[in-house]
Amino acid sequence: MDRNILIQYVDMKQRIKIIKERIRKLEKEITDLRKMEVADTVKGGYGGTQHFKIEGHPDGILDKKKKLLQKRKDMLQREEMELLTLTNEAEEYIQSINQIELRIMFDFYYLQDLNWTQTAYRMNMMYPNRNIPYTAESCRQRNKRFFEKNL
Repeated sequence: MDRNILIQYVDMKQRIKIIKERIRKLEKEITDLRKMEVADTVKGGYGGTQHFKIEGHPDGILDKKKKLLQKRKDMLQREEMELLTLTNEAEEYIQSINQIELRIMFDFYYLQDLNWTQTAYRMNMMYPNRNIPYTAESCRQRNKRFFEKNL
């Protein structure tokens, strides 16, 4: 295993966020379409002299959007299953790191989705008696050095 597992894991989480947002927007469009009334007036009867008002919902568009929504939900389910596999692989990779301190740091950053500032804060909370406090930059640099060393 290598760093690519972590990269794929982070990328997959972003992909799932994108799909969820697209689903949310499509669900809103479907809700709006259901509320929408389409009306038109046509002539007919008695030699085309009567006017008739036709009302309804845009069912054709609504049906297509419902099918698209189902496809996106199916895609999301497949992506979430893949994320589960990548989560296990990322956890195994982090567990294989010899330095416990780096394991904790990488867990915060990669698995818990914290940024470097939040990671540094949590590291300082875990190691309050450390002579040199963690900073976002020091955490980022340790990450960079680890992967440069272990390529």
